[in-house]
Amino acid sequence: MASSTPSDSFPVLVLGAGPAGLAAAYELAKAGRSVTVLEKSDHVGGLAATVEREGNRFDIGGHRFFTTNAEVWSLWEEMLGGSFLRVNRASRIYYGGRFFHYPLRPLEALARLGPWTAAAILASYLRQKIHPYQRPETLEQWVCNKFGRRLYEIFFRPYTEKVWGVPCSEISAQWAAQRIKGLSVGALLGNMFSLDSRRGAKSLIECFHYPRKGPGQLYEALRAFIEDKGHRVALEREAQAIEHDGRGRVGAVVVDTPDGPERIEAAAVLSSIPIHELVLRLSPPAPPDVQDAARRLRYRDFLVVNLVLNRESVFPDQWLYIHEPSTRVARIQNYKNWSAGMIADPRRTTLGMEYFCTRGDDLWNARDEALVALAASELDRIGLARAADVVEGFVARRAHAYCLHDTAHKQSLKTVKRHLAGFANLQTMGRAGMFKYNNQDHSILTGLLAARNVLGARHDLWSVNIDAEYPG
Repeated sequence: MASSTPSDSFPVLVLGAGPAGLAAAYELAKAGRSVTVLEKSDHVGGLAATVEREGNRFDIGGHRFFTTNAEVWSLWEEMLGGSFLRVNRASRIYYGGRFFHYPLRPLEALARLGPWTAAAILASYLRQKIHPYQRPETLEQWVCNKFGRRLYEIFFRPYTEKVWGVPCSEISAQWAAQRIKGLSVGALLGNMFSLDSRRGAKSLIECFHYPRKGPGQLYEALRAFIEDKGHRVALEREAQAIEHDGRGRVGAVVVDTPDGPERIEAAAVLSSIPIHELVLRLSPPAPPDVQDAARRLRYRDFLVVNLVLNRESVFPDQWLYIHEPSTRVARIQNYKNWSAGMIADPRRTTLGMEYFCTRGDDLWNARDEALVALAASELDRIGLARAADVVEGFVARRAHAYCLHDTAHKQSLKTVKRHLAGFANLQTMGRAGMFKYNNQDHSILTGLLAARNVLGARHDLWSVNIDAEYPG
């Protein structure tokens, strides 16, 4: 949604200090425009934050730095300098009691799956090509058309349903087409059987960049830049009401503070908070049909059980995908393999056991002690380490981590977008703010472009990442 150029009498208010919010504030601060960032938590970075405990640094999920956008790359280099490391990718899939390198390797895959299973995968693929779903509407149908049902059942369905908490038959085919862009059986087979590792799916990058002290290092640097320019990044300030005049202009935001509500007048508002929360906090309220549409937009929540193990080495990968249905953990991050700067004592190992959940379910509501015990037991069951190796642990929870593109979301989002487009000085940006499965670089780009719209440009933020490549 375009923004008219506001007067300079009030600051631009940025809701959320994640990748999009801090990028927008950075761009406005560089231009000399007054800006205030309002963040409900006690830290910056959003889902890409890095948490520090006793000298150890833990990601809130692993975040690779990879982009084809020159502006985003330039920002990363400016903020991180010599702390921007190049890392060779190492990741595997765990399924059926076996580990498979990802991307797949030919001899390993054949040895672990066996010739009969490999033949069944090929036969299933050929059957699907002869009798495809004519108009695939769900992720299940789209993936079966692309890879065959046998491969779908082995490498797609178990992990996807663990992550999203719903059957693949309820997830939109649009999500699959976006997230598995450029990947095909031909690309997989080319990657499996070619001696040239550079061939194969474009989405399977073999190296990436990473800040020496984790993604949070970037967002801490952005915060310092904004504040050094004389602008405000206010933590523990959650927006409770977005006031507007009923004629298409937002005038102020009311936030909670330890001393009570604070009303902050705004020349414009750039929002990266979950889009349904933005709609439901408009004052005067949005029409009932718009509120209902906002409530129908569903998110998947997320928690990480961070463990410290009394072992120098546990496994060689940066992360593992756990496709095994008998465990609840979905991914395991090995932080010291991302960067040696993530760990205080090199004789120990720090892991992040990632669980996808929904607020109010048994995982989300479990006590931290129970979650640490569960993570340690699953680590033991997979055979990576003994539960007794775990010397300490803590839990980091994140609500609204992933937007759920179910088969009904498109109409609800269309209704919400149409209503918000009526505000001349309000823009949404970032993953949660646009209900889009943005990568980190895409979220940053929406923030930069939103800031430029405030300064007079007319960028369409909704076109960001439509044709972008997605690293696997």
